[in-house]
Amino acid sequence: MTRIEFLKSLGLSGATLFSVLATCTLESCSSKGNDDPTPTPPTGGTGVTGTNTGSNIDFTLDLNNASNANLKNNGTSLVSGDVIIARNNNGDFVALSKACTHQGTTVNFRAGSNDFECRNHGSEFNANGGVTKGPALSALKKFNTTLSGTNLRVFA
Repeated sequence: MTRIEFLKSLGLSGATLFSVLATCTLESCSSKGNDDPTPTPPTGGTGVTGTNTGSNIDFTLDLNNASNANLKNNGTSLVSGDVIIARNNNGDFVALSKACTHQGTTVNFRAGSNDFECRNHGSEFNANGGVTKGPALSALKKFNTTLSGTNLRVFA
């Protein structure tokens, strides 16, 4: 329902309707606060720059940021957007699509077996995203990773 339809449903007269619409329109376009179209992000953010959702995955994680510091240790993982990133017990990074190809549940990294599991129906995937146990039939998408200092880039 549009704003006009809503106001009409209230039974307002033409003059009142015009007055309300003019006030609402002017108010919604008023200049309150910061007019900067690209405001400075808040400090203490997620430590992620780039695109971590959708079909054009290309982002960087700052491992010094508290949100990502877990990946400084072997055998750990975290989810960022549509991607699960794991640091296996050898210290290598693996990045896969987080959604199980069976029904979309987020998969979990299992450091002990260096693989990924969907707890919803038990599908298992190897470190390359390949299915090792169904019911999932197709692999998880694998992404490239590069580490430069404390910045981990994940990209297609």
